[in-house]
Amino acid sequence: MRKLLSVIALTAVIGTAWASDLPNVRILAVGGTIAGTAASSTQASYKAGQLGVETLIAAVPEIKNVADVKGEQFLNIGSGNLTDDNILALAKRVNEVAADASTDAIVITHGTDTLEETAWFLNLTAKTTKPIVMVGAMRPATAISADGPANLLDAVRCAADSQSVGKGVMIVMNNEIHNARDVTKMDVTEVSAFQAPTAGAIGRIAAGKVVYFKSSTRPHTAQSEFDVSKIEKLPRVDIIYSHLGDDGVLAQAAIESGAKGIVNAGTGNGTVSKHLFPTLEKAVKDGIVVVRASRVPSGVVTTSKPDWDKAGFISSGSLNPQKSRILLQLALTKTQDKKVIEKMFEKY
Repeated sequence: MRKLLSVIALTAVIGTAWASDLPNVRILAVGGTIAGTAASSTQASYKAGQLGVETLIAAVPEIKNVADVKGEQFLNIGSGNLTDDNILALAKRVNEVAADASTDAIVITHGTDTLEETAWFLNLTAKTTKPIVMVGAMRPATAISADGPANLLDAVRCAADSQSVGKGVMIVMNNEIHNARDVTKMDVTEVSAFQAPTAGAIGRIAAGKVVYFKSSTRPHTAQSEFDVSKIEKLPRVDIIYSHLGDDGVLAQAAIESGAKGIVNAGTGNGTVSKHLFPTLEKAVKDGIVVVRASRVPSGVVTTSKPDWDKAGFISSGSLNPQKSRILLQLALTKTQDKKVIEKMFEKY
C-alpha cells in the first residue's frame, strides 16, 4: 500500500511539473459575438457579450493541453459600442498584465465590428514583445456551427507558440493569422470575414500547428514611440466618408464639434472633392490635421494633386480610414506638427 501511495504521489508531482511547463496565457474578455447568444441555434439575430470568460474557456477543453489559461472579464459588450476610453483602459490593462513575469502571452476575445481598430491601437501602445492575439467570432456561441471555440483554441495556440514572440498584435480567425496593421473586416457575415487585401495573411494554423509566412516590417508594440500610461483622454478625430455630392457640411460639423484631426475617406486615391476642399484647406490653416485616406478597401494612397499637398493634407499610405484615425489620435498626443505626423504615417 505504501509503495502504491508513493507511486501515486510521484505521478502527481511529475504531472504538476509537466503542467507547469506549459505557457501561461491570460485571456482578457471584452465581449462580442464570440460571447453572444440567441434564442435558438439557427436564429440569425442574437445579443453580443452575454457569456463570461470562464464559459468561453470551458467550451474548449482542449485548451488545457496547449497552455495554462487564466481568464479575466475586462468588459462584456458588443464592439460596436466601444469607446475611445474603453480601448485606452484596455491598453493600460494589457501593459499591466504583460508586465507580470508569470504571464507569457495574452489573448483578447473581442467583437468583430471594431476588432481591427482595437488591435491596431494595441499594436501601437502595448509595451511588450510577448504575444498578443485578438480573436472573435462571426457566429454566436449558441449557433449550430459556432466558429468561436475553434477560433479561441487557435488563438491560444498562436499566443503560446514561441514563434509568436515579437510579432506584435495579431488577429487569429478562420485558421489564419493576420498582423494588426493590415487586416480588415471584409464581409458582414462570413467566417472568412477578416482579410488583409493589400498585404495578405502572415501565417496560418494548419492542423493545430502555427505556421508563419512572414512578419510585419513596420515598428510596433515595444518598438513604438507611443505611451498611453499617463493619457486620460484621446484627442477627437473624425472620419468624413466621401461620396458623390459631398459638400463639406459634415466636415464643418466635425470642426465645430472640436475635432483636432480629420480623416477624409475619399474616393479613389484619397480624392478630396472640389466642394469639400475649401473646408479642409481652411481646417489645416486653423491647426487641424487632415489625412487623406480612401474608402477603397485595397491599395496605397499616395501624394497626388499639387493643391492637396500644398494645402498640407497627409497621405494615409496603406492604412484604411479607421486605422488612420487611430494613428492620428496617438500622433496628436505627442505633437501637432504636420511634418512630424506625416513622418509617423510613413513609419507606422
